[in-house]
Amino acid sequence: MKKTEKHALTVRIALLVMLDILFMQVASFASLWIRHEFDFQAVEETFIHTVWRYMPLNILVTLAVFSMFHLYTSLWKYASITELSCIVAAVAISSLLHVLGMAVMGLKMFKSYLLLYFLLFLFMVVGLRFSYRFFRFVRNKCNRGMAEKRENVMIIGAGDAGAAIIKENRLSKAATRKVCCLIDKDPKKWGRYILGCPVVGGADKIMESVEKYKIQKIVIAIPSATSQQIKELVEICKETKCELKILPGIYQLIDGEVSISQLREVEIEDLLGREPVKVDLEEILGYIQGKTVLVTGGGGSIGSEICRQLAGHGVGKLIIFDVYENNAYAIQQELKRKYPNLNLEVLIGSVRNTSRMNDVFATYHPEIVFHAAAHKHVPLMEDSPNEAIKNNVIGTYKTAKMASDYGVKKFILISTDKAVNPTNIMGASKRLCEMVIQTIGKKSQTEFAAVRFGNVLGSNGSVIPLFKEQIKNGGPVTVTHKDIIRYFMTIPEAVSLVLQAGAYAKNGEIFVLNMGEPVKIVDLARNLIKLSGYEPDVDIKIEFTGLRPGEKLYEELLMDEEGMQTTENKRIFIGRQIDVDEETFEKNIEALDEASRREDKNIRELVHKIVPEYRYQASQK
Repeated sequence: MKKTEKHALTVRIALLVMLDILFMQVASFASLWIRHEFDFQAVEETFIHTVWRYMPLNILVTLAVFSMFHLYTSLWKYASITELSCIVAAVAISSLLHVLGMAVMGLKMFKSYLLLYFLLFLFMVVGLRFSYRFFRFVRNKCNRGMAEKRENVMIIGAGDAGAAIIKENRLSKAATRKVCCLIDKDPKKWGRYILGCPVVGGADKIMESVEKYKIQKIVIAIPSATSQQIKELVEICKETKCELKILPGIYQLIDGEVSISQLREVEIEDLLGREPVKVDLEEILGYIQGKTVLVTGGGGSIGSEICRQLAGHGVGKLIIFDVYENNAYAIQQELKRKYPNLNLEVLIGSVRNTSRMNDVFATYHPEIVFHAAAHKHVPLMEDSPNEAIKNNVIGTYKTAKMASDYGVKKFILISTDKAVNPTNIMGASKRLCEMVIQTIGKKSQTEFAAVRFGNVLGSNGSVIPLFKEQIKNGGPVTVTHKDIIRYFMTIPEAVSLVLQAGAYAKNGEIFVLNMGEPVKIVDLARNLIKLSGYEPDVDIKIEFTGLRPGEKLYEELLMDEEGMQTTENKRIFIGRQIDVDEETFEKNIEALDEASRREDKNIRELVHKIVPEYRYQASQK
């Protein structure tokens, strides 16, 4: 706390104490005055003497009781029934002790004094504390009335959360919002008022009420709502052109108070309309308990989330390996802050560097490896195909060989749906990575496996951050093709399934994650524009730029010949292994390594010979 803040707090407490001392005296003498029918001349001198004699002790006892009930340290701008009950209890106890003290000291006082003193003192103490809220309310109402840009707000959810937001809004000094109405599915609340705001009806009244009350912002305040319920509400609200905010689904109401800062923007995940994938990590992560685990690419979107989830579930030693020092530093600091007792090593280096990888495995002897290090951006790799081979294929080959040579128990490769019938060099390189771990796994004691999934919401370079930036800049929002579709998952969902797949892993298996229903990218663009309060193709234009080199309209999760086997988790499937001639494959990898190092312009042709399903345009050579 800053010195100015400490000084202000000290002044407030001192002022409250002085006013309470004054109230004690006023309550005492006013009780005598009322008892003698408002004629102070008629008051017996004995009673006045009693009040004066007991006053010092009364002050000490009362201030001590008030301190015990935190009446000098509470934040009175949030005062509610809880604070009121504390005041009543504190005044009642101090009043009772007041009278008992007089009796013990043999001081004379009339019988009705206790009741009169209690009521008068309580009235003044309550009035002082709650007047702060009253004056804030009046001031904020005036501010809202005079504000040049006042926002009219609709709240969906006439429960505790909605009421708390109304209350917080009224208490906020800078608030320029006015809550005009509430929406709730419960017919019993329709036509009723909450803190002066009408509950106008159910979801069918949203559009009508937006027009009637000239609403500019809608807040969804239903913390217990399911993903499907949120999706249905957002589908309606996005047509209103209003700005949308939402309470986080896991938010818990504490003491009936909600801070407006807890509201977040409605994210595109809210429109996917499915419940988050839930995995009992405590049950399935026994295989990493007490183990030394190496995460390559540990600073990236997927790698860093793997590190987070491992750190919270009993990993013996966590080694983060990444070539990008800024990413590695960021996850290092986060894990140190959250898990101060974590046995953590953060190493900088490239999976392409044989001597560096050998040194890491020789020094730390990891028992489990999650291999997330890779170049993943399709357009960039199309322009630099040899880099995709060097980093993805040769880097995976070197890391997998080290894992096998040093007796690693499990090696999990992070792959992609773009490895299936690839049309770009990035996807083809990841297919080669899968073939690498299958080939090495046939002769190794290490259990190798790959996990294949689609697009991850919020990952570095994904489409959603790009769309948001384009909308922020006024557009246009660029979509490659009107019919392009993709599968989506959140980063924690994908990683939790990766970790579970690791528990199932056997040699060479390719695990496929069920990503739910695919989503049209143009629909994502339109929904994000609407959620931002704009109208697509009117306020923000959508431009179709054409498919980029190597880009497909849709991604597949399995090749036809791979088939599908089920696992205990309905979201994880196993693709059947495809036989690879080991000797020929080893020679092909050596040829690829040599070709990529000399920046061969025909690298795609070499890749096609190894991965026949890889399709590319001749102009890409």
